[in-house]
Amino acid sequence: MADIHSKEVRTYNMSRIRGKDTKPELLVRKFLFANGLRYRLHDKKLPGKPDIILPRFKTVIFVNGCFWHGHENCKYFVIPKTRTEFWTDKIEGNKKRDEKNITQLKNDGWNVIIVYECQLKKGRQEITLNNILENIQKPVIN
Repeated sequence: MADIHSKEVRTYNMSRIRGKDTKPELLVRKFLFANGLRYRLHDKKLPGKPDIILPRFKTVIFVNGCFWHGHENCKYFVIPKTRTEFWTDKIEGNKKRDEKNITQLKNDGWNVIIVYECQLKKGRQEITLNNILENIQKPVIN
């Protein structure tokens, strides 16, 4: 099955996908700030360049897109019907890299919180944000 867009339109669409300052990430940041928590963003010194770093709580937060990080059993994670092998390899590579970075962060004593974009949709948003707050304030157990 051919793509419904021309090559130029597809290229433009893909170029508009951002890695930083996404809507889900901004939502989490605004919530944390409103609750009196201050944070740093995208520290290149930490494995995986976490989206949000709370040094005071030794906690990092990754706000992941369901498609790009292969969120299992999620309606937003669907392998494309074109170039299936390419996308499968890409997403599996992302998952392996995520796993390696998370393991390294945990070994260094960081509390790691992962939030997927589907968890920040209207019906689940409040519960997810409150869970993040709860997990930040828990002590880190190695």
